[in-house]
Amino acid sequence: MDPYSVMIRPHFTEKTTNLIDKNNEIAFVTSRKSNKKEIKKAFRQLFEEEVESVNTHINSKGLKIAFIKLSEEGKAEDVATKMGLF
Repeated sequence: MDPYSVMIRPHFTEKTTNLIDKNNEIAFVTSRKSNKKEIKKAFRQLFEEEVESVNTHINSKGLKIAFIKLSEEGKAEDVATKMGLF
């Protein structure tokens, strides 16, 4: 699957901003059809960062949100800066 069809856009809220600083996690809206392995692979291809874990849930609006925890070497803040969130 194409990484751009898996990772739709960053999910940027006050809660996810705190997760970037505290837990080294970043949140993305992803395709509803994608699984955790595909999300992990797509993130690695797009941002060249190692992923420790992926947690997903579907919110009340029907969007699938993936919380991607980066390994200790990677910095979620650097990824957010590359995307222009900060």
